[in-house]
Amino acid sequence: MTSPHRPSVPTTAAKVSAATVIGAAAADALLILVFAALGREAHERGDVISGVLLTAWPFLAGAAIMWLMMLAWKAPFSPWPAGVGVWLGTVAIGMLLRALTNQTVVVTFIIVALVTLGVFLLGHRFAVTAYIRLRARQRQMH
Repeated sequence: MTSPHRPSVPTTAAKVSAATVIGAAAADALLILVFAALGREAHERGDVISGVLLTAWPFLAGAAIMWLMMLAWKAPFSPWPAGVGVWLGTVAIGMLLRALTNQTVVVTFIIVALVTLGVFLLGHRFAVTAYIRLRARQRQMH
């Protein structure tokens, strides 16, 4: 139940449009690609497009799996539980897939991935949630 002073992001599938779900999923995918591109740039690695995709695919797969496991389409911009589940699962599954495919998995990379993907995958959800609440308050005032 929503109080008039605290509007919320829709929490049921019936209230979430396909465009909202696609937008949230696309934002996650884009931010994972940005994470991979930044990492490759920081380590001055070549093969820009193929390299970014090579770095990103385990995390993209992890995010897709977590979207399914968390039923994230029901509240795709909700930081909790969808956002946290997608974030932590993306990192965990991504690192597992990297290890299984003989890609580098070291503690420092895990920490960087946790922090960066946390900021990215939760940050856009907090921003959208804040925007929706602000707009709802503005509508109530008018």
